[in-house]
Amino acid sequence: PILTDSGGFQMVSLLKLALITEEGVTFENPFDDDVDNNDNKNDKDDDGPDAEDIGQSSSTSTLAAGTAPSKKKRRMLLRPEDSIRHQNLIGSDIIMALDDVVSSIEQDDERFTIATYRTLRWLDRCRSAHANPKTQNLFPIVQGGLDTAVGGLREKCLAGFRIRDEWVPGYAIGGLAGGESKDDFWRVVDQCCRALPDDKPRYLMGVGYPLDLVVCTALGVDMYDCVYPTRTARFGVALVPGEAPGTLRLKSNDCSGDDSVIQEGCECQACKNGYSRARLHFLLKAGNPLAAQLMTNHNVAYMMSLTRGMRKAIMEDRYPEYVKSFVGDQFRGRDAGGEDVPTWVREALASAGIDV
Repeated sequence: PILTDSGGFQMVSLLKLALITEEGVTFENPFDDDVDNNDNKNDKDDDGPDAEDIGQSSSTSTLAAGTAPSKKKRRMLLRPEDSIRHQNLIGSDIIMALDDVVSSIEQDDERFTIATYRTLRWLDRCRSAHANPKTQNLFPIVQGGLDTAVGGLREKCLAGFRIRDEWVPGYAIGGLAGGESKDDFWRVVDQCCRALPDDKPRYLMGVGYPLDLVVCTALGVDMYDCVYPTRTARFGVALVPGEAPGTLRLKSNDCSGDDSVIQEGCECQACKNGYSRARLHFLLKAGNPLAAQLMTNHNVAYMMSLTRGMRKAIMEDRYPEYVKSFVGDQFRGRDAGGEDVPTWVREALASAGIDV
């Protein structure tokens, strides 16, 4: 299956280049320095109004975030309709609604309120623009910042989704993994999972640490995506079972004379073909691209093995035991020379009925 995102996250990652209005988000081209503004006026296409056609004082074009793009650079307007059209053309099995995303560490209650209600309005526009509802599954994305209070923004967004549940095949939980505390993180996930229907998939966006997957699956999450396994591989860090943080830094001098593979029994290209930690250390230090490829393959294999184990435990109705074993391996306790289980992990799993 293929899943594509809508472009909403770029409202956070490219905020300095973006202007967000009710119509959509206008991105400034970072590679244009001296484009004649008059050229832009003659360069409109059939997909919608140019950025300059959006009146900043109109009721449908409230400035919500970002700095107005420079008039000397070309601009692209991404509307909910555009996002859905592109995803329809790609042919993804799961497509995401364009949502108004705000960084989880932003300190602006008004901005979060605007984004939450706009996300609901944009969802309706996404549905109207969706050309293939029978073959492509459109997931809305729960927003609302870190507000888990009764009657708070997350609740309001979830309430809006319940009204639309009849035509929604699955849901995503967004607006997290942006630097918020783990305590805030798990409470948002817990609230959303309790409110979302049990018979439809729940997708937690941007989360990929192995411990987070194990804990959030206990809370009720079904799907994840994250660049962490592949990105950390390119920095020479392998994911391994055992004590927290569950990583092996192969650029470390400790690996320079280690003839063992990254992980015994692993089926990745590196471990299966006998690449030692010392060999990988040398390749990484030399900047050989083969090292990044092998490390990436290992980390993906680790994550696949982890999720297969999680799924098997769920199907065999022994997930609590699986969780206790995983957490016990990572956190042996200070008395045993390791680390104690973090408070957020204990509290999150307690909420799921698992005592560690």
